[in-house]
Amino acid sequence: MNSPRTFRRTLRSAAVITAVGALVAGGLTACSSDSDNSAASSGPTIELTEKAATGEAIKIGVISSEGGPVSAPAPREAAEAAVRYLNDNAGGINGHKIDLVVCKQHEEAASATACANEMVEKKVAAVISPFSSMGAVIGPIIAGAKIPYISQAPVSAIEYGLPGAYMLSGGGYAVLAGQAAHAAKNKYKKVTVIIGDTGDAAASIGKLGGMIFKQVGVEFKVVTVPTSTADVVPVITAGLADKPDAVSILGDAKQCITAIKALETVAPDTKKYLITSCLDTNVTDATGEEAIEGSVAFTTVNPMTDDPTVNLFRSVLAKYSPSTDIRGLAYLGYQPIMSIAEAGKALPAGPVTAEQIHGTLKGAKDLPVPAAPGLTFTCDGKQVPQMPTLCGKSILVSDIGADMAFENTVVENK
Repeated sequence: MNSPRTFRRTLRSAAVITAVGALVAGGLTACSSDSDNSAASSGPTIELTEKAATGEAIKIGVISSEGGPVSAPAPREAAEAAVRYLNDNAGGINGHKIDLVVCKQHEEAASATACANEMVEKKVAAVISPFSSMGAVIGPIIAGAKIPYISQAPVSAIEYGLPGAYMLSGGGYAVLAGQAAHAAKNKYKKVTVIIGDTGDAAASIGKLGGMIFKQVGVEFKVVTVPTSTADVVPVITAGLADKPDAVSILGDAKQCITAIKALETVAPDTKKYLITSCLDTNVTDATGEEAIEGSVAFTTVNPMTDDPTVNLFRSVLAKYSPSTDIRGLAYLGYQPIMSIAEAGKALPAGPVTAEQIHGTLKGAKDLPVPAAPGLTFTCDGKQVPQMPTLCGKSILVSDIGADMAFENTVVENK
C-alpha cells in the first residue's frame, strides 16, 4: 500500500488532466467563438418558479481567476447565476439567502494571497475556488482559518490532502482510472497520453497512469510535446510508432486543437480520449466536429442531455447568464454552489457559521452532483483513503456522437 505522502508526491502535477488543471498548467489562451453555445440553444429549458429566500444570509466567497494571463470568467458567472436562482427561485439554502463575495486573482501569489485574506477578513462561511493553480497559496489560508475550502476538482497537489478541503470530484485520479477501465473493457492493449512539457506534469502523469493502467493489464505511455513547437506532427508520429489502441489528450484548448489536428493526419482511425477542455467550443470551431465525433469523453458534467438536473443548469444560465457557454467551464462554478445548497438542506435558522458548513459537508452522503446525472458526492474522507479531500472518485464516460451529443454514457470508478 502506498502511503499518503507517496501518493501526493506522485500526484504533484497529475491534476493537469482535469478540465481545470489542464487549462491552468498549459496556459489558457483567451479566444472567442462565433458559435452559439448559449444555454438556451443547447437543449430544453424549464420555467423557473419564484420562491425568494427570506432567512438570514450565508456569506459564501468565490475566488475567481480573472484579469491575469489566465482569465476564466465563466465559473464566476455561473456561480453568480446559481446564487441568483437559489435566492430568487429556490428559497435559498434551507431558507437562507446567499451573500456572494467575489474576489478576482491573477494566478500569481500576491493577488491569490490578497483574495484569501479578504475572505478571512470578511468572515465568509465557505470559500469556493473553481479554477486556479493557486491552491497551495489559497487553500492553507482558508483552511487555516477553519473555513471550508471547496472546489469542483483538485488542481494543486495540496488539495488532495488538505484538512478542511472538499473536492466534489476525483480530478486526475478519476480521469485516469476511467480511461483505464474503458481500455480494459474494450480489450485495448496500449494507451498513449499526449501532454505538453509544462513543469513535471509528464513525469507525474507517467507515474500515476502507469500504476493505474498496470492494475488492469494495459500498457501505458506518455508522449511529451513541446508547447513551443509549431509543428507537432513529427513528435506525435514518432510517439505513436507502436500503434496504440487509444490516445488520450491532456491539455488546454490550444493544445487540444494542435493534437487533434495532428492525429487526423497521423492516426485518424485511433480512438481519442478527451477531457472537457478538448470539447470546448473553440476546439470544435478549429478542428471541425467531425474530428471529435467518435471519440470518448471523460467528464464530470453532461451539458448535452435532457436530464432534469441538466435542464435546470441550462435554465439557470439561460435566465441569469445567457451569454455563458454551457459547454465550457461554467460547471466549475455552478456545481459547488448547488452542492452546498443540496448539502445544507438541514441548516438551522439564524446565523450560519463555517463550522456548520463543515458539518453539512462532512455529513453529505451520496448526494447528486448537479448537472452530472449518475455522479454523487460523499465527503467522509473515505472515497479514496490516500486522497481524503475527494468527495467522489467516479467519472462519466460517453461516446461523442453527431452534433457533439454524449451517447451511451456510463459511470466508471463507482
